[in-house]
Amino acid sequence: MTDSNRPRLTFFFPAYNEEENVEETVRRALDEIGSLVDGSIEVLVVDDGSTDRTPELADALAAADPRVRVHHQANRGYGGALRAGFENARGELIGFSDGDLQFDLREFSRLLDRLDDAGKSPVDGVIGYRIKRRDPPHRIFIAKSYNAIVSVLFGLRVRDIDCAMKVFRREVFDGLPLTTDSPFLSAELLIKLKARGERLAQVGVNHYPRAAGTNTGASFRKILRTFRDIGKLRLAMITNRREVLGTPRR
Repeated sequence: MTDSNRPRLTFFFPAYNEEENVEETVRRALDEIGSLVDGSIEVLVVDDGSTDRTPELADALAAADPRVRVHHQANRGYGGALRAGFENARGELIGFSDGDLQFDLREFSRLLDRLDDAGKSPVDGVIGYRIKRRDPPHRIFIAKSYNAIVSVLFGLRVRDIDCAMKVFRREVFDGLPLTTDSPFLSAELLIKLKARGERLAQVGVNHYPRAAGTNTGASFRKILRTFRDIGKLRLAMITNRREVLGTPRR
């Protein structure tokens, strides 16, 4: 696809058994985020091996609107779904959120405004942080502990690593190897971008309780996979940093 044919923004979201939310998420993305880029948007649904009606609902949405696409894959996990989104996005900008409606997609304007703010230092990506996280106490404790561990091990000074409101210029992914399929992918991405010298800004966004569907992100198995991937990247950054970071565009 040539640059002149690219949509201004690809907005994608992972969807694993989100039959209760997928239609509303797509509608809001088209209406609320699409208006921020004058309709130059594609909405990409990453169906991560759903076993409910998510795949057929997503396909129907794509058939009804050419701005909607669906990527189907076997279940790879949250990190694998994010990687698929980055790999299949066509836009000049690539942004994502979750498909559980815990964020107000109209607040994507805060990220886009910062990305395009000529009065501030230029940035290559903008990441959100939850002003007040609306999750059960045990999930908040896990998240804060995780943030602290990643900060100490990698020197990553980010307020909310896993906040699912992020947007990047597509060029930041040039030559960038992303390897994990676990929830550690968000941290892996930010660690490598910072190490390569990409410029990131942070803005606050609101967070809301999940209204429908089931959250599957904090299982013991996924936590173990995440800590395994933390250890692997820490070792690789010490022993094979150049290959781990790939070839920066500058």
